[in-house]
Amino acid sequence: MFTLATWNINSVRLREALVCRLLQEEAPDVLCLQECKSPVELIPRDGFAALGYTHMVARGQKGYNGVAILSKLPLEEVSGHDFASLGHARHVAARLPNGVVIHNCYVPAGGDIPDRAQNEKFGQKLDYLTEMRDHFRTDAPQRSILVGDLNIAPREDDVWNHKQLLKIVSHTPIEVDHLGQVMEAGDWVDVTRQDIPDGRLYSWWSYRSPDWDAGDKGRRLDHVWATRDIAASAHGSRILRPVRGWEQGSDHVPVFASFDL
Repeated sequence: MFTLATWNINSVRLREALVCRLLQEEAPDVLCLQECKSPVELIPRDGFAALGYTHMVARGQKGYNGVAILSKLPLEEVSGHDFASLGHARHVAARLPNGVVIHNCYVPAGGDIPDRAQNEKFGQKLDYLTEMRDHFRTDAPQRSILVGDLNIAPREDDVWNHKQLLKIVSHTPIEVDHLGQVMEAGDWVDVTRQDIPDGRLYSWWSYRSPDWDAGDKGRRLDHVWATRDIAASAHGSRILRPVRGWEQGSDHVPVFASFDL
């Protein structure tokens, strides 16, 4: 068995101490980080290694994007795709000793206007998802886990108000449809909702909210998926809501799942 977590850290160098705190308190076997905002060589891996996370694969760039997989278990780098040819560090994949491949993804946020004619970033988001779909159609994943900040809350109970957010980027029908096509292409299963099928679940609360906890205007943007051949082995999903309240915390919180593999 191993436990995996995913967390949009919103600057791994700024929040190195928070990453170390999570590793000490929760001790997942694997931690996938997004929005690291750091070149790979400047990721503070010595501190993570001192806690037992001696393995890392990553893609990075200065000030933006960036994905990293930290692990107690050996990792074999598999790939890093530049979906939609944006030149962004948004995907890296690695294989564990048991053969399971982990895809760590950071889908573009898409700007504020859900119209590609008016907003180039929204078009880039849709193109990114389309290329992810096409990739998994061509190269069908097996014994694989996909995690990350996918920047879409697909279900009505993944947002604080479905009707109000239908025209808000991250919950528009076209984005949900595109994400659904990615899921279908890889025969992915939403592990979090497999474990917690009912009720509102959020992993992100805006910095703009004066009191994120009381207002609770959240969205579930961070996901853990598994291919159907291993999805039944998943259990123990949880979202660590209290982490949003840590001092100088990210606007996202970690999402966990365990796998009997």
